[in-house]
Amino acid sequence: QVQLVESGGGLVQPGGSLRLSCVASGSIFSPYSFSMGWYRQAPGKQRELVAAMSSGGSTNYADSAKGRFTISRDNAKNTAFLQMNNLRPEDTAVYYCNADRSLTKLILSTDFPSWGRGTQVTVAS
Repeated sequence: QVQLVESGGGLVQPGGSLRLSCVASGSIFSPYSFSMGWYRQAPGKQRELVAAMSSGGSTNYADSAKGRFTISRDNAKNTAFLQMNNLRPEDTAVYYCNADRSLTKLILSTDFPSWGRGTQVTVAS
């Protein structure tokens, strides 16, 4: 299975920025054929897609992320990033990444064989 390690979370004031990283590994994974997605789960809420990007560069964003968050990737380093700007308290959540050969799968589902431990993002003054 794909192994994911998220990092870059922390405490930030409203209006601030964070850049999250996700390193993927495993014999099944190839950055040249897998799409990557970022998800988040707030207390009492379901896990939801934040942003996704195909190996070819196509992107998809949740409405709440549009205009504020940017997903990118460095295929040579098996790494995906999530640049988060103008953060709001409602962005507070544990952020996870995942990978699949299908961008559509990442957009439509949160059912994956495994997840990383995630990284906590807290937006508060």
